[in-house]
Amino acid sequence: MNSGQIRVMLVDDHAVVRSGLGAVLASFEDLKLVGEANNGQEAVRLCEQLKPDVILMDLLMPVMDGVTATKAIHDKWPDIRIIALTSFGDRELIEGALKAGAMSYLIKTVSATELATAIRGAVSGKPSLSPEAAQVLMQSVKEPGPAYDLTEREHEILSLMVTGLSNNDIAERLIVSRSTVKFHVSNILSKLGVSTRTEAVALALRNKLVK
Repeated sequence: MNSGQIRVMLVDDHAVVRSGLGAVLASFEDLKLVGEANNGQEAVRLCEQLKPDVILMDLLMPVMDGVTATKAIHDKWPDIRIIALTSFGDRELIEGALKAGAMSYLIKTVSATELATAIRGAVSGKPSLSPEAAQVLMQSVKEPGPAYDLTEREHEILSLMVTGLSNNDIAERLIVSRSTVKFHVSNILSKLGVSTRTEAVALALRNKLVK
């Protein structure tokens, strides 16, 4: 990041939405709009030039949809944080975006302050799920899922991950070292068969692994 500002790129096929989001970003001194794209293909191309810190990614777009673009960007530039920002809360879209590499999933009814908080959190490695998305994931399961052989400590850490805490936050809460938390998180991801914290959170909600 330059001068402490978080560099944000907008990807949405509606110019009025991009304009509104641009105004929101301009109202926060630590957020800087560095580029806009009207489809996923253009977003991938611009990433090569701009290397933004965070992307606000719409999902349903022409030419290349947001899920496909998210995977392409995450595979090539894993350090770029992607926040899915859409009007739709379908389970397939939510799971598709998270599996593709999106760190967070927000509905466009999110407030300006909540959006700014999610952007800052993404840079710090904190995923955000809108209440609507979390509810969809929880309702998609009728019965508790498999236990995945998590230890009591791993369950505890996973519960804190679901609340959006970073490794540093968890270490402070549990009064343990950051390396210890990192070790447990790595084991949790491995046992759950996922590669990102956001996927772990989504799976935990979907299979009721935490209370």
